[in-house]
Amino acid sequence: MTASIRSIMKHHFIAIEGNIGAGKTTLSQLLAQHYNAKLVLEEFADNPFLSKFYENPKQYAFPLELFFLAERFKQQQEMVKSNDLFQNITVSDYIFTKCLLFAKVNLPEEEFRLYQKMFDVFVQQLTQPDILIFLHAPVNKLQGNIKKRNRKFEQSIPDEYLFKLQETYTSYIKQHNIKTIFVDASNADFLYNEKHFKVITDALDKDLEEGQHYFTLP
Repeated sequence: MTASIRSIMKHHFIAIEGNIGAGKTTLSQLLAQHYNAKLVLEEFADNPFLSKFYENPKQYAFPLELFFLAERFKQQQEMVKSNDLFQNITVSDYIFTKCLLFAKVNLPEEEFRLYQKMFDVFVQQLTQPDILIFLHAPVNKLQGNIKKRNRKFEQSIPDEYLFKLQETYTSYIKQHNIKTIFVDASNADFLYNEKHFKVITDALDKDLEEGQHYFTLP
């Protein structure tokens, strides 16, 4: 294990977030390997409404978000129940609040209010991350990554949708005092550029204060 004792004791639960195509899963996998951590990846492919949503958002947004809410809650609850969360490091490629952020973009007002009531009940039963890594990339970079990973149902995502998600994420981070490593991921290549990855691990190994901390990649 390459992590310092301080970082192991300080951060038991590290979460990575960002827009669609920001590189969350890749960074999560690398961090889990680096810190010998338990890895929690969102099981988005199991959602039967996902491809239907991209074809007809108005019709399938509510069942899509309900399915994600239930599945993410189940996964996060299992993580909390396991002693691993408090004994070692856990790295997740999403935060549970993602449910609410996407629902805010995808649902009409009345459905969102109902959804929020369910979310509020669930979130009280979960443990929040010790630190959040947020990858912020411009929409053209996101679209390039989306095309590169070649998931069929994602290929027609409009720029406008990505812009709305971006605004919702950044607004949430500014309004909540969660300890956040905010990374300009415009040129990010964590898989093949060791300097980029080292920016993240160096930040995690520091004893950062609460609030937002901004980092750029070389």
